Amino acid sequence: MDVAHLAGGGAPLLGEPPAIELGNTSYAVRGRPQDGLRSVEHLAAWLRDMRPRLAVGLADADLHGVTEEDLRLARELRDAIRSLAASAVDDRAFDPDTVATLNRHAGRTTRWRELRTTPEPHTAECAAGRPVAAALAAVAENAVDVFGGPLRHQVRACQRPACLLFFVRDASRREWCSAGCGNRARAARHYAKVRRGSGG
Repeated sequence: MDVAHLAGGGAPLLGEPPAIELGNTSYAVRGRPQDGLRSVEHLAAWLRDMRPRLAVGLADADLHGVTEEDLRLARELRDAIRSLAASAVDDRAFDPDTVATLNRHAGRTTRWRELRTTPEPHTAECAAGRPVAAALAAVAENAVDVFGGPLRHQVRACQRPACLLFFVRDASRREWCSAGCGNRARAARHYAKVRRGSGG
């Protein structure tokens, strides 16, 4: 994982679809598993960093109202996304219970778009219920789109052994979640080759 891409809560942000970004809040540093959603503050920081990419509006006041229940639901959704991503990578059928969990999260809030006219005509995303719940439901809906459409065939696990991150492959030769992971993997291969060549 490229540490330069860490969000405020500590989780990496790699420019992936929001669902994959949430799944990647379980990551590794120097081969040791980390949880980017250890507290409500971490979830609030992740939502703040993701705010421009979510399909719902989140005000700063909304992020101060993140609850332990929001954190529990975010972790449950993350685990479902990681399970679906692992199944997609291995070309296995999705677990029905995991699919049910994802669908339950996607249906947690009602969302719609409205026309606004000031300062000029534009659309606004609206949601019934709490904004944080709406944001998590939007991430779940994104997961439905990722795993229910052609993108699921492009979901990959980073090939660097110590990395736990997923990504959506956007180039046929892409093997790593980030340039940082690719550089470390190439350096490790080079070092191993040099050691073999020197008899060490």
